[in-house]
Amino acid sequence: MRDPYTILGVSKGANEAEIKAAYRKLAKKHHPDANKSDPKAASRFAELNAAYEIVGDDKKRKAFDSGEIDAEGKPRFQGFEGFGAQPGRGQSYGPNASQFESFSFGQDGFQRRAGGGGGGGFEDLLRGMFGGRAGGFETADFGAPGGGAAGQDLQAALTISLPEAAKGVKTRLQLPTGKEIEVKIPAGLTSGQQIRLKGQGWAGPSGRAGDAIITVTVAPHPVFTPDGADLRLDLPVTLYEAVLGGKVRVPTLDGAVELAIPAGTNSGRTFRLKGKGLAAKSGKGDLLATVRVVLPDRVDDEFKKLMEKWRADNPYDPRKDLA
Repeated sequence: MRDPYTILGVSKGANEAEIKAAYRKLAKKHHPDANKSDPKAASRFAELNAAYEIVGDDKKRKAFDSGEIDAEGKPRFQGFEGFGAQPGRGQSYGPNASQFESFSFGQDGFQRRAGGGGGGGFEDLLRGMFGGRAGGFETADFGAPGGGAAGQDLQAALTISLPEAAKGVKTRLQLPTGKEIEVKIPAGLTSGQQIRLKGQGWAGPSGRAGDAIITVTVAPHPVFTPDGADLRLDLPVTLYEAVLGGKVRVPTLDGAVELAIPAGTNSGRTFRLKGKGLAAKSGKGDLLATVRVVLPDRVDDEFKKLMEKWRADNPYDPRKDLA
């Protein structure tokens, strides 16, 4: 994937507010619902969400800036101590490891210093080089990271869009083992929930593999904010719609619907659209639309005179109950 800062159009020194504003602007521009005739819109939107997942998260951003992870959030290959790499810089792909193991040969024969889990593939390499033994010592067990007869579980991360989380989706994911698998996301999954895939983890010497544990993140949406099974959105209405009432179109994950706004509706009033939220065990949640009265972009003299006359004839104080 391209550099996430480039995708978001921000500098590496951008603050949190600048990054969030850039994401929201681009998300509205590239959202698939707004580009239904563009077959590449979905991929651009997914790339944008992936970039925001890295740069919009303080820990991931620091890890990316320091070179610990790449633009897809995967650990970077840094090399191995004992094989010409800089000490302490190895980043392990194995489970529960903070760095790769290091290896050396000396007067005591083959030495293995555990700095965390090892990586599969060294057993064949070393046995091919030294005939299965090294300086009178057998090579260590490399079948599964961390050793042992059974394989180990591996951790992986997957980011999906809010519509995908709401309706469920099948998507493909490349695991740290290099294997590409299909992951089925059930409808109603929320950020932080995990999916366990049996037998897709690190293989052990016995051939029995551990499991792959996939942590799912739901990317921020430019319009909707999840609140449990409910969805929230700010609904902009004109001054005359708020005063006179009328029907306005409200976006939902299932398509736009019409909502009747009563005359005299104040900014901040919330309308509940039943069943337009996310799937849950007890049924679907609701969509909560909060009215925000928006003035026109240009306030001309005629509009000002109208307001001045109305103020003179109908004065009122909306702050009279404030302390």
